[in-house]
Amino acid sequence: MAVQSFKVPNTIVFGQNALDHLSEIKGKKAIIVTGGSSMKRFGFIEKAQAILKKGGIESVVFDGVEPNPSVETVEKGAQTMRDFNPDWIIALGGGSAIDAAKVMWCFYEYPELKFEDIVPVCSMPELRKKAKFAAIPSTSGTASEITAFSVITDTQKHIKYPIVSPYIVPDVAIIDPELPAKMPPHITANTGMDVMAHAVEAYVSKAANSYADPLALEAIDLVFKNIKKAYANGNDMEARNNMHNASAMAGMAFSNVSLGIVHSMAHKIGGEFGVTHGLANAILLPAIIEYNKKSTDKYAKIEKYLGIDSLEDAIRKLNKELEIPATFKEVTEVSITKDLFEQALGRMSENALNDPCTFTNPGQPTAQDIAEIYKVSYYGK
Repeated sequence: MAVQSFKVPNTIVFGQNALDHLSEIKGKKAIIVTGGSSMKRFGFIEKAQAILKKGGIESVVFDGVEPNPSVETVEKGAQTMRDFNPDWIIALGGGSAIDAAKVMWCFYEYPELKFEDIVPVCSMPELRKKAKFAAIPSTSGTASEITAFSVITDTQKHIKYPIVSPYIVPDVAIIDPELPAKMPPHITANTGMDVMAHAVEAYVSKAANSYADPLALEAIDLVFKNIKKAYANGNDMEARNNMHNASAMAGMAFSNVSLGIVHSMAHKIGGEFGVTHGLANAILLPAIIEYNKKSTDKYAKIEKYLGIDSLEDAIRKLNKELEIPATFKEVTEVSITKDLFEQALGRMSENALNDPCTFTNPGQPTAQDIAEIYKVSYYGK
């Protein structure tokens, strides 16, 4: 049996008021990397800066990270870091802000690198030469606060690249349920189903192990029991806390055992059309479970654990209750016409086949298999 390892952040602080932990970190200067206006609008940026100031740390803010962070944004943020010279990088916001900050961190410490230098898995050089990293998620979804992963979009090639390196696992993860309590229902649904996809794919991964499996199973169970409550009532703090913890647990699992073709395919259709990552995962997951079932008995173990007959049908039902469209042709957040879909199908399928996540998928798909799954997920059965 091959030797494996299991890596998580050195410190995970969770529960209400966990944000106060920022006053305990040691340093002189911090840059806060964030996305749109929501963290500012709800007062979390101001609160974070006040807590840092209490601890004697000067801070600046880099905002405007887009939902699918681009290479250009990463380069701009890295330059801001080089100008300010922080010893802490604090990512505050959704998975996009955290993903972007991780790669900004790399280019801050190694300005001579180019993006293509870090695309191969585990090719990033060792970090922490200049700064440490704290991640504070505002969504219960990507688990980027826990993981060795970042997803960055090359807007010229229309491809999302998963960047994988043990060095980008944050030093500190601060998991405070008050932040995701501000998410609107549709974001709660999409990010929550991202958690489900992480947990399910980690559990059935070809690299799965006895350290990751219990975390993945608990995360699956927590999502089924809590996502509808959080969706219906954003201020249900018990449901929010459970979803936030489920996200982190799923992240601990998949960061160590990787994922599968749900993510390979979501990366590529997201890169082509801009469809939200969690939404893409939710639509793809049932069809991929059906495809992979012929290659592993681990879905049956999930079904036994949950006391259900069909995981894929349970997820379809859950998607419907969360008002998630059943197919890509029904998506309204972006336009994916039949002609555009068919034009991109071959390219997306080849790119998904070559995505790093495909390597640990329990089945061994061909590009044609992936194309057929895309078709089912676009047109329906």
